[in-house]
Amino acid sequence: MIIFDNHLHLQRDGRFLEAVKEFKKAGGTHFVLCQYPMPNLVLKEKSYKSCYHQTFKMADEIRTSIDIGVFVTVGPYPVDYLNLIEKFDRDKVIDIMKKGMDEAAVLCKEGKCIAIGEIGRPHFPVDETVIKDSNEILLYGMQKAKDVKVPVVLHTESTTPESCKEFADLGKEVGLKPDKIIKHFSPPLILKDENHGLMPSIIASKKNILKAFSKGTRFMLETDYIDDLKRPGAVLSPKTIPKKMLSLLENGIISEDQIYKIHKENPEKIYNICLN
Repeated sequence: MIIFDNHLHLQRDGRFLEAVKEFKKAGGTHFVLCQYPMPNLVLKEKSYKSCYHQTFKMADEIRTSIDIGVFVTVGPYPVDYLNLIEKFDRDKVIDIMKKGMDEAAVLCKEGKCIAIGEIGRPHFPVDETVIKDSNEILLYGMQKAKDVKVPVVLHTESTTPESCKEFADLGKEVGLKPDKIIKHFSPPLILKDENHGLMPSIIASKKNILKAFSKGTRFMLETDYIDDLKRPGAVLSPKTIPKKMLSLLENGIISEDQIYKIHKENPEKIYNICLN
């Protein structure tokens, strides 16, 4: 049985391989390794290349030492804007982050990663200038994703039906279909009139999972595990999704068919990958 975590971070100075082993031991089979923010490195090099390289190197080490499926997403983290603007002017910040989108798109085209992300806007209140510039950078990233035929993974403020419509409309401006826009850290907005065609990646609390399954099977699940030794288990631990899926299955609350759709059919369709 395939059990897929759609959004998980790892840090070399965190638990790293031990976290992956924990996921596998609980029954996990595949996961998306999403690049961890590295603002100091971006500030130093004025580029995202080293960040991306470090993420790919970690993925290679996982594949070499653990029998598990790992896929990678990379992109300029939205909050980097606030770190960069302290040192550079707006034009330079936008240029650095757009080049990060270019570099991510090339890696997607080469088959090294499966999406551009997480990209978008800061998840906390910021002024209108930050929103304006972030939207410009995001739109550019959406265009790049459309060009190389991959999805984007959105990091934004709290998700609502209204914000889903906004992002779907942004994608339409550059020809990126709504189902190629993955909303990271989504609540269970499963129905089309709730998500406007975006693909929700739902944070895997039991409450969210049950509400999502009560509406259908068009979603993916994530832990958003951040691998920070100062915050053990945050946001959710690596074992969360496999443990919850197997428990719900054993108790007859969900079926194997539902698990198959969430953990195999949906990721394969959205990312154009094969999970075996």
